[in-house]
Amino acid sequence: MLTLLRHLCGPATASDTDGARRAVVRRREITLHDQQVTFLETGTPGAGPTVVLLHGLASSSATWAAALPLLGRDAYVIAPDLLGHGESAKPRSGDYSLGAYAAGLRDLLVALGLDRATVVGHSFGGGVAMQFAYQFPEHTERLVLVASGGLGPDVTFALRAATLPGAALVLRWVAAITPARVSDAVHRTAPFLPGLPVADIDGVSYALTSFADHDARQAFVHTVRSTLSWSGQRLDGTDRLYLLADVPVMFVAGGTDAVIPVAHTLAAHEILTGSRLELFDDSGHFPHSEHPARFAAALLDFVRTSPAARPDVESLRRSLRRPGGRRDEPTTIGDTAG
Repeated sequence: MLTLLRHLCGPATASDTDGARRAVVRRREITLHDQQVTFLETGTPGAGPTVVLLHGLASSSATWAAALPLLGRDAYVIAPDLLGHGESAKPRSGDYSLGAYAAGLRDLLVALGLDRATVVGHSFGGGVAMQFAYQFPEHTERLVLVASGGLGPDVTFALRAATLPGAALVLRWVAAITPARVSDAVHRTAPFLPGLPVADIDGVSYALTSFADHDARQAFVHTVRSTLSWSGQRLDGTDRLYLLADVPVMFVAGGTDAVIPVAHTLAAHEILTGSRLELFDDSGHFPHSEHPARFAAALLDFVRTSPAARPDVESLRRSLRRPGGRRDEPTTIGDTAG
């Protein structure tokens, strides 16, 4: 994945297998609240719709490497390394809650002069994307959730185990193995795990390698414990999906996802009337990595064919009072005398 990323960030354009031109991908950084935020960028600001790509836990902007140059032909795209991930800062006393991640994304957009965007989130990044849409509807044009967390309780055993006491010590032991050996071990076990996609293997390999960094390990544990417990996902965004009734939403999922059950996505699509569903039957947890051309085409088509949301206070009030939200006027429970 990193080799591909370095290639895509080179100065020249390349051609797809069908002869189409690829957009140049650039790596940039900015300082926000005295912390470095690194992000990938492709396309030209203002020359097309703005799209933000948010990665998952123990991942980075590199997860979008194959799709970025395809998206950049028709959109301006940024893919940040979330706080505690990739090449962004990993403060030991950082706030790794969903709300803090959403606020950090708002600050990044404002600092870059970007007023509104289509926000795309993968896995944990999907939870951040939903939180962003709830907190900052004025900055949200569309929402795309890819194998998203926050739509049901179930999650893979490995992530649940990371919430247990001693998880940081286990990760430290794993990190003691050289990155090359970790990657090699993960790929060697692949033949004994039939049906496990290569993209999923790469994702696990990247995560294990990232734990060689002490601060990355600590950030991972803090983030996991803010959203998960041994029983599964602690945060459920389905009870607020009705607030997205006026926002174009597309769900993307892999039919063989072993990390987050595809049933979560299917159920959310049923709940949110009018949402769009792209099901990659033969993909695992990383459909955007396994089938970047198909993913990019679906995303760009969704952006082209769905009108951007234009929320205001009145539309939010209507959403809160429609079925599923606030149905009745507030009840007066008494007066107080000053």
